[in-house]
Amino acid sequence: MLQQSPPKGAVLEAVLERITYANEETGYTIARVATDRSATDLLTVVGPLLGAQPGESLRLTGRWTSHPKYGRQFEVWSYKTVLPATIKGIERYLGSGLIKGIGPRLAEKIVGHFGADTLRVIEEEPARLVEVPKLGPKRTRMIAAAWDEQKAIKEVMLFLQGVGVSTSLAVRIYKQYTDSAISVVKNEPYRLAADVWGIGFKTADTIAQAVGIPRDSPERVKAGLQYTLNEAADSGHCFLPQPNLVGDAVKILEVPAALVTECLEDLVATEGVVREQVPGPASADGPATIPAVYLVPFHRAETSLANTLLGLLNTSRDRMSGFADVDWVKALAWLRTVTGHELAAEQEQAVRLALTEKVAVLTGGPGCGKSFTVRSVVELARAKRAKIVLAAPTGRAAKRLAELTGHEATTVHRLLQLKPGGDATYDRENPLDADLVVVDEASMLDLLLANKLVKAVAPGAHLLFVGDVDQLPSVGAGEVLRDLLNADTVPRVRLTRIFRQAQESGVVVNAHRINNGEPPQLRGFGDFFFFARDQREDEEPAQTAEATAQLVVDLVSKRIPQKFGFDPRRDVQVLAPMHRGAAGAGNLNALLQEALTPGRESAPEKRFGGRVFRVGDKVTQIRNNYDKGVAGVFNGTLGVVTGLSVEDHKLTVRTDEDEEIEYAFDELDELAHAYAVTIHRSQGSEYPAVVVPLTTGAWMMLQRNLLYTAVTRAKRLVVLVGSFKALGVAVRTLGAGRRWTALDHRLTP
Repeated sequence: MLQQSPPKGAVLEAVLERITYANEETGYTIARVATDRSATDLLTVVGPLLGAQPGESLRLTGRWTSHPKYGRQFEVWSYKTVLPATIKGIERYLGSGLIKGIGPRLAEKIVGHFGADTLRVIEEEPARLVEVPKLGPKRTRMIAAAWDEQKAIKEVMLFLQGVGVSTSLAVRIYKQYTDSAISVVKNEPYRLAADVWGIGFKTADTIAQAVGIPRDSPERVKAGLQYTLNEAADSGHCFLPQPNLVGDAVKILEVPAALVTECLEDLVATEGVVREQVPGPASADGPATIPAVYLVPFHRAETSLANTLLGLLNTSRDRMSGFADVDWVKALAWLRTVTGHELAAEQEQAVRLALTEKVAVLTGGPGCGKSFTVRSVVELARAKRAKIVLAAPTGRAAKRLAELTGHEATTVHRLLQLKPGGDATYDRENPLDADLVVVDEASMLDLLLANKLVKAVAPGAHLLFVGDVDQLPSVGAGEVLRDLLNADTVPRVRLTRIFRQAQESGVVVNAHRINNGEPPQLRGFGDFFFFARDQREDEEPAQTAEATAQLVVDLVSKRIPQKFGFDPRRDVQVLAPMHRGAAGAGNLNALLQEALTPGRESAPEKRFGGRVFRVGDKVTQIRNNYDKGVAGVFNGTLGVVTGLSVEDHKLTVRTDEDEEIEYAFDELDELAHAYAVTIHRSQGSEYPAVVVPLTTGAWMMLQRNLLYTAVTRAKRLVVLVGSFKALGVAVRTLGAGRRWTALDHRLTP
């Protein structure tokens, strides 16, 4: 049977004027273009245009269609960038911000000097650019280098388009491999998943299939096994039991289980992964063991963390030996005069534990006095002239810790002075000069960071972990706080008494009700509200979610600021159960940006993928980058865009740690808008006001610890918006089961 040849499409030559919508995940784009015939009346084009930039001349292949609402438009099947031919086109192209070092004014000068010969001069005789008035050798060299880099990136883009990969990845691949980019993509595609951030196994696999690597290739299966373990780590697991790993990999790879098992044995033999028997769920015959398969860094971190903690617990040294025989009656009486408050019995026990045990854990919910207990520990340690170090995983949590104790606090990353590559300045060979180390919001500590931190604690020093174990576990792999509480070797205190003053707060009362599986009280409090938007008979669920999203925007931008005086960007944080969906963080960010930081004709902005960045935008870092700032910038760091230069291809962010960080335009995939964030991303942060959309569209994420975490992020106000049904589901549904970790077992000799 003859295979039909693909239909021959129409060709449209046009200049991309602006992008009105872009979906980062699918590449689907709606844009407005100008042609020679439509210089004044712009045409609409739709289709896979992600990667194309305003100002570029494009050769679009596709077909003309008629939309019932928007009229005639061009449906794009594929596109190529072409160099403009007219003087006006060249000026627009150079002034669009595509070439670093050239802005609109300089483009006008260059084209005014060289005319239609401009692009040939830049390509073949770039040294002649110094002929342009006020254009010196330094800027000339920068423009020539940027032009060459753009050419090389375009070559990689064209090749990747041919194998079905989004053009938005081309810059990252080129930056990683430079001149070797196409060779690596053709011959070693699975390297991309390991080397290039943002490219996972599935993308690498798509490329591998396109360049002819067999589906049953051992190289593919081994990469798939490591991808499966990476996916598990992204879900919080430190390892996977071997049967789970093999089963998951078979589904992903669609190859026989025998081949997967054979390749796993090869990986174990070559130390690509580590396999170890660890205690599993108890059976009728007694404790069972399971074959646990780890990625190497997680196995090293878990064994190291357990051994280091046991070493700290069992050392005979004591840098705070003065508390071993202290007169506690006198000490607590003195503390009362300093603080003006008396400790409850549980708090007193926690204070004694922190000052007499080398490692201790303090946990409890809101309103139970964790903060005052920590302040009391610090006051007594300070009275003995102890060297005190206070830290928390986020900048906001560190600021709050400093405010409540009156003692300087910092983030864990800054404390350890992490270097490019992730190694810490302070470690086992160079420990912190501290007698007492207090780590707040310890539920946020993932396995890798906890290991780095504990290795930096000097033998004999006291280490106190403080956190709410009922909140969501860390974003990264591990369940460190829960494992510490499960290990009988680690001393701990759980505060349970809610103090009378806290009982007057709807935030505190309802957080505890939610944690106990009881519905929140929605009347009688001035700091806790519910705005119902349940589905109506004539509505689809998607329409209900859209209406909920519009209500959230109205509350954040108008009603809450008017009633409570909060700044909508600085003080109000939207926390969504999910990123996707009409009431998810992604769509809410787009709506809130338009409400709070709308585009202005005179103000510069930069579109990157499906996002537009403007000065004043609230943003968050979405990956650890050890090369930025004084001590790196880390996943979850919040900030505000304070500067944006189209000519210099850079954007400046002031973080919540008051540090100015510069991002080149090709690094903007590290940033996301943060007017709304997922509840997982809010861990360790505290905001004056929190708004939480709850819709049945987020069904899979409606869980008790998720809602509890969202409510406990609020300092003064919680506003829930959406469905009574969704609220009920969230309160009744216990969170996901335990993560696969073995730290608690390793801490129990």
